[in-house]
Amino acid sequence: MPIIVNLDVMMAKRKMSLNELSEKVGLTLSNLSILKTGKAKAIRFSTLETICKVLDCQPADILEYKKEEDIS
Repeated sequence: MPIIVNLDVMMAKRKMSLNELSEKVGLTLSNLSILKTGKAKAIRFSTLETICKVLDCQPADILEYKKEEDIS
């Protein structure tokens, strides 16, 4: 999939655990884990907005587009 999820990178930069982010965002650990591992098929803008507020970042800090041939 050409969309890369860098949620784990932003969490590390903010020194925030998955449990802490889950509590602050209001998502279950399993749903947040699916997003973090890049297995999610979609994300609501409201969820993305809340994650960005909590992590004090931009959507582009979390989501990245790479062409299929660039992915190794």
